[in-house]
Amino acid sequence: MDVYEAVASRHSIRAYLDRPVPPDTIRRVLTAAARAPSGGNLQPWHIDVVGGAELARLKAIMRTRVVEAPGGEEKDYDVYPKELVAPYRDYRFQVGEDMYGLLGIPREDKAARLGWFARNYQFFDAPLALFCTVDRRMGKPQWSDLGMYLQTVMLLLRAEGLDSCAQECWSTYPQTITAFLGTPAERMLFTGMAIGYADPQHPINRLVTRRAPLDDFATFRGI
Repeated sequence: MDVYEAVASRHSIRAYLDRPVPPDTIRRVLTAAARAPSGGNLQPWHIDVVGGAELARLKAIMRTRVVEAPGGEEKDYDVYPKELVAPYRDYRFQVGEDMYGLLGIPREDKAARLGWFARNYQFFDAPLALFCTVDRRMGKPQWSDLGMYLQTVMLLLRAEGLDSCAQECWSTYPQTITAFLGTPAERMLFTGMAIGYADPQHPINRLVTRRAPLDDFATFRGI
């Protein structure tokens, strides 16, 4: 698989097969991804990988936690700006409608939509979970470095025949996750990620989000 194929075939997978990820494979991917760029070579990412019995324990904790605190916990950051404007608001609305349309869940069925969203906290039954944390003293440039590392991870997973779903929803339960991971106080949770093999039969995996045409976001000068 070349880079273009990896980019084109990567999309958020929300249903996984019951098939384990070989430990050597995830170690190889995370090692290679560390070649991702970072300003000043700070390499600000810290990664926790969870699988097996530990992942089962975390899923059990979250089944209880989402009932106890359905609105989440005190957050360290907002995933989205408090007031999204067009076109960003429109992009977000459209992907939601496309996703629930594939699932056959109408907009008025709030309970079913919330029930589906809760599957985030089970990693959509993926056999492997990843969390990325960062030193609280780092700034916005270092947060962009995290994105470059994680994108590199997801592309390398495609090269290995694996799939993923980046999940910033985990930032809604930072206290629960940092306690589970034993994260030191100087680091904060940025995001989670589901990793595994896509279930080709599940309708949700037919969702490929729309992208704006090049001329909507790019300006060329002198060429």
